[in-house]
Amino acid sequence: MKQFIFLFKGGDEAWDSKSQKEQEEHMQKWQQWIGEIAEQDKFLGGERLYPHGNTIHPGGVKITDRPLTETKELVGGYIVVKADTLDEATKMAQGCPGLQWQSSVEVREVWPEN
Repeated sequence: MKQFIFLFKGGDEAWDSKSQKEQEEHMQKWQQWIGEIAEQDKFLGGERLYPHGNTIHPGGVKITDRPLTETKELVGGYIVVKADTLDEATKMAQGCPGLQWQSSVEVREVWPEN
């Protein structure tokens, strides 16, 4: 099997507009979705990311204190999964609860070590 990374982008405005109860219910959907992937032994790990960070530019001299991307494109987290093909990984990603809250999921194959 190959490894794929799901990059979760955007959705912060939708998240911020929801009540704490709605946010908690939404997080339960995330836990259920990831749990289903784990039950298939296809979940390898992942984390939520803070919105701040540094960008190091070509040459390594210039550093800016933020990711250089629009807020709606900001990567808010990721998970790594196992799948046989990009199509299979894409089908798994289509179940992401974030898609209901204005997020997008970028699916990318991880370059193998060998």
